[in-house]
Amino acid sequence: MKRIDDLKVKIFADGADKNAMFDMYQKSFVKGLTTNPTLMNKAGIRNYRDFCKDILTFIKDKPLSFEVFSDNFSEMERQALEIAGWGDNVYVKIPITNTKRQVCFPLVKKLSSKGVKLNVTAIMTLEQVSKVVEVLDANVPSYISIFAGRIADTGRDPVPIMKDALEIMSVNSLSELIWASPRELLNIFQADDIGCHVITVTNDILKKLSLVGYDLGEYSLDTVKMFYNDAMVAGFSL
Repeated sequence: MKRIDDLKVKIFADGADKNAMFDMYQKSFVKGLTTNPTLMNKAGIRNYRDFCKDILTFIKDKPLSFEVFSDNFSEMERQALEIAGWGDNVYVKIPITNTKRQVCFPLVKKLSSKGVKLNVTAIMTLEQVSKVVEVLDANVPSYISIFAGRIADTGRDPVPIMKDALEIMSVNSLSELIWASPRELLNIFQADDIGCHVITVTNDILKKLSLVGYDLGEYSLDTVKMFYNDAMVAGFSL
């Protein structure tokens, strides 16, 4: 079984807790970081600009993705240009559509042609991948973020979709595929096996890295001990 240090897929920490982000940033196996409005809201962030700029005071040498949050493309463009100006390591996350199902392709083309490094997000279909590849500037680094975990939530196997996406994206050497919304540690190894460039991983999953390669017999015993100890703490009797 591969060790984490042997993986070719780049692990990006996904979160919005400042202390956790700083902790993940300092780990050598974490190659970048991402966040989004939902994670920021859950973390109690209320001043978007201040939070992002604060993070950028200590994360300057690894890619960091921040997302626009307008539903209007003109306002998205204004936000994207401001966010892009916060640092050379910043990628701007643009959702594949707005809430009205209007597609982002014209905006992606415009921003990419201006040299803005984009992370086109919330993608779930190969048609969406193809359209994004068509409009991205091949001379500007970018990410295409497919929510493989959410695809799996619908009962579909995301692996064939991710493989096909890599083939579609092969015409653009500066565009990297992100396996987004993983559900378990195994997804890291699945992403690595197919040659996916990046996987975004939450702290809950990253905490399980110590289990990689752990003896299954010992893990079985740990589980039995957990059941027993919890029964004793609860004071169960029959």
